[in-house]
Amino acid sequence: MTEKLAQDVHLVVFACEAGMGSSLIGANQLKKRVKNAGLEVQVIHSPVNQIPPNTDVVVAHEGLAARARAAAPNAVVLTFRNFMNNTASELLVRRLEAGEAIADEAGPG
Repeated sequence: MTEKLAQDVHLVVFACEAGMGSSLIGANQLKKRVKNAGLEVQVIHSPVNQIPPNTDVVVAHEGLAARARAAAPNAVVLTFRNFMNNTASELLVRRLEAGEAIADEAGPG
């Protein structure tokens, strides 16, 4: 299990398969949540196989979890099942706001 302290999270990657559809919308929503929370965290959108090596947290659909972990072995990987109810993004923002650690885990939604 990988874990990062909130203050050590600087780069969050919203990973996608290859296209720009739902995952780009999800990335933009996460960027907005992070900005509205006043957090000093960069959020980018990236194909799962091109996740930057300095990534701290990856948010990805559960079907991409294994590939995300392989591409970013030092990052926390938060997963979700449904783009419309992305509990991973909500969990991430809540924990960052609270200054809590973020751990590698699968989201239920």
